[in-house]
Amino acid sequence: MTAPLAVYGAVLRQAAAGARAGVALVDAEGESLAWLDASLWVGAPIPGDHGLLARCGGPTLDVGCGPGRLTAALRQAGVPALGVDISPEAVRQAQRRGAPVLRADVFDRLPGAGQWHSILLADGNIGIGGHPVRLLRRCAELLEPAGTVLAEVRPPGEPGWRADVTLRDATRQSTSFPWATVGAHEIEGLARRAEFDVCQLWTEAGRWFAQLRAS
Repeated sequence: MTAPLAVYGAVLRQAAAGARAGVALVDAEGESLAWLDASLWVGAPIPGDHGLLARCGGPTLDVGCGPGRLTAALRQAGVPALGVDISPEAVRQAQRRGAPVLRADVFDRLPGAGQWHSILLADGNIGIGGHPVRLLRRCAELLEPAGTVLAEVRPPGEPGWRADVTLRDATRQSTSFPWATVGAHEIEGLARRAEFDVCQLWTEAGRWFAQLRAS
């Protein structure tokens, strides 16, 4: 077995080189729970990103920024932004495209705590750590009082899950780590547990998003 960051980094390198590159999230029984297309992350903003970016009206923290497509787009639009990711390869790629990024865990000490206008949890990153309520409570510590979390969720009717998963590409499989997903129909109850209100739920290009504000 290989460390998750090693598998993730290898897939990002393949995608950046122009190759088809993806990775499956696999449960303990070996069943694929989701397919992640890394080629979507290494280029320009993708369909569905526009509305997400348009709602970032002030300094924005992009949590789990990956290769930095959203952080870079915000900076190009004149919006102060910082990406945060634990992957060395993701950080390198983000920096190469001019996106300011910090190699850190969202639960580490981060700059600007209590001052961020927006926090992005795109591309399923509401699942970081396998405990969305804990993650949202951490976001509340990082946001300014009127700030909002912008989270991508699963479509209505698709149930969320929490599990220990592995990453599996064409040649290797990682050790396990905790992850979670949240359905659009579940976000209100989850947000309430984290002391957030759902301000808006919207869909664009087949993707679903929620805007949350601390109660």
